[in-house]
Amino acid sequence: MSIEVISILFIINIIGFIIMGYDKNQSRRKGQRIAERTLFLIAATGGASGILLGMNAFRHKTKHKSFTIGIPLLLILNLLSVTYITKYIQN
Repeated sequence: MSIEVISILFIINIIGFIIMGYDKNQSRRKGQRIAERTLFLIAATGGASGILLGMNAFRHKTKHKSFTIGIPLLLILNLLSVTYITKYIQN
């Protein structure tokens, strides 16, 4: 896998983690929240592990079935996609 792909995935996951912390903080302060759709979009584009780590670190969205089921499924999809890209497209 190229350094560019690794860098992009790393950045997306860092963003996902930070956004979960930000949304938790906004939730406590009754501020403007990040749309769940946006959180799922970040997870679907390769940031599922960052979102999942953020969920657990900040104890945010951990009681929502859509997140406790959806984000791990997107993580599996992310891993399958990276495996496919690494194995079939880059060779």
